[in-house]
Amino acid sequence: MAAEVLRYAAFTKDGRGGNPAGVVLDARGLSESAMQQIAAEVGYSETAFLVERADETNGWDVRYFAPEREVPFCGHATLAAAVALADRAPADEMIFHTAAGYVSVATSHDEHGVLAELTSVSPRSHDADPDLVRDVLAALHWAPEDLDPHYPPARANAGAEHLILVTRTRERLARLDYDVPALAALMRREGIVTVALVWPESRRHFYARNPFAGSGVVEDAATGAAAAALGGYLRQLGRIGPTARFTVTQGVEMGRASELRVSVMRGEPGVRVSGYAHRISAD
Repeated sequence: MAAEVLRYAAFTKDGRGGNPAGVVLDARGLSESAMQQIAAEVGYSETAFLVERADETNGWDVRYFAPEREVPFCGHATLAAAVALADRAPADEMIFHTAAGYVSVATSHDEHGVLAELTSVSPRSHDADPDLVRDVLAALHWAPEDLDPHYPPARANAGAEHLILVTRTRERLARLDYDVPALAALMRREGIVTVALVWPESRRHFYARNPFAGSGVVEDAATGAAAAALGGYLRQLGRIGPTARFTVTQGVEMGRASELRVSVMRGEPGVRVSGYAHRISAD
């Protein structure tokens, strides 16, 4: 029997923006190759495949596939899957067992629909190798002077690996025209899921763009995993406090404006990322 693929746009209040994800709520019996084929046919940056756990209430095993490879964790597909489940059987908390570890998701309803908030695995970050930064900047057609010296380039992970580069200006972020094959090769070699390009408008608001070339997608419209990694990076760097909230705006230049709400809580290792998701039709 063919798998039913639902389509949801995540990190949008009205479904007109956000990042679309495929969701298969019952992936029992699907082989890895079948899941990869489905993800390629759907064509979104990720499709989530769920198998309910018989021995755990509101627990699911989840795998995430981009068009060209599996990734260990995906934030927007996690929100999409949680909202798809909540549309059918509301639950205060769900536990997703992913390749990166278990991720909890809380859902609630308001006038905008279903709001989902995930709590990531414990993030980690460290300074990026200067040679990697040099090569990535070359592929982006950026200069070292484009980067903000107050935010050192870093490899950050809250379930998936990202390279964080913080720009000095909004204009530099808006002008993105990169060498796709060169950056894709670098990302595959280094195991980087996205390059998180960020501009801090303020301590509470960031703009982001996320090339996803290593997995067959030129750019991601909303990257929850990268937002969680950014939260861990900023906390470790001391740019935010032990309890803090900020918003990431992404996808503007793609015509798919997305809003990702990020928070860190004192004494809580993981990073919380929240947003709405709405069911959409196939393109």
